[in-house]
Amino acid sequence: MADEPIIQIVGLEKRFSGKNAEVYALRGIDLAIGKGDIFGIIGQSGAGKSTLVRCINMLERPTGGSVLFDGKDLCRLPEAELRAARRSMGMIFQQFNLLMQRTALQNVCFPLELIGTPRAEARKRAQELLELVGLDNRMESYPSQLSGGQKQRVAIARALATNPRVLLCDEATSALDPATTDSILALIKDINAQLGITAVVITHEMSVIEKICSHVAIISRGVIEEQGLVEEVFFHPKTEAARRLVLPEALQKLPGEHMYRLIFNGRSSFEPVIANMVLECGCPVNIMYADTRDINGVAFGQMVLQLPDREASRTRIMAYARAHNILLEEMRND
Repeated sequence: MADEPIIQIVGLEKRFSGKNAEVYALRGIDLAIGKGDIFGIIGQSGAGKSTLVRCINMLERPTGGSVLFDGKDLCRLPEAELRAARRSMGMIFQQFNLLMQRTALQNVCFPLELIGTPRAEARKRAQELLELVGLDNRMESYPSQLSGGQKQRVAIARALATNPRVLLCDEATSALDPATTDSILALIKDINAQLGITAVVITHEMSVIEKICSHVAIISRGVIEEQGLVEEVFFHPKTEAARRLVLPEALQKLPGEHMYRLIFNGRSSFEPVIANMVLECGCPVNIMYADTRDINGVAFGQMVLQLPDREASRTRIMAYARAHNILLEEMRND
């Protein structure tokens, strides 16, 4: 993460008035999102993640705390300054939100028209952006003539029209099939790399976070439960909310004792770690579970081993792991 955050959220809360009492959608949110990051916010349905992203660009007004964008607190800006700041935040939605009576080109021109951009200049900018997202041959098509992935590409081009510094993606791939999801995520990653735009990705899908994000925050019941580098949070979850999201269900209810998780990273995933360990220690182990993941372009994997009942055998295996820099940690179903 860059030293200076482009977005800093401090003590954020959002309350709604219920029939008998106020309901907290967000409480005590503290986040720092670095310039140029792809920052993921993941949570189950109703966790508060969409409310959080709407508070970041002030579509929802927080009832407490601060949202600092480039050092300016959006919660306390005059309306004219807030509108200018919002133009530096593009947003894409799950359902695309395109204007059905406008062509792809006209949809991308729309936000430029709203800020008074001359027609010829707006059209030129829209054409460039549609080329960027791979739709140079569909500029005159209406949304009804486009696939889901093409509609989302138009929405991304429209979000980029005002040269934003931040792209907010609220469940941007949830309505898409897996292959199209991969292509949209690759596009967001390319835009981040080519244009240096910070991306905030809101999702309930772990695979989305794994594929493009550098950092992640896990939100549950309106509270940030855990945050950090994606690989750290995914392979060493510290809270129950994080465990439910990042660990396969098979890992959460394994029977038996002496269960240990072996973590592979990109440097060790092709080494015969288990075979070498068994041969040197002279102790058999039971492999209970294994999988691999591609996290932000790097191969990671995990394997759950049941170590022998004899304490002396377990001690030898743990000593071997430490000596060879193997990440081997005990699993506890507390």
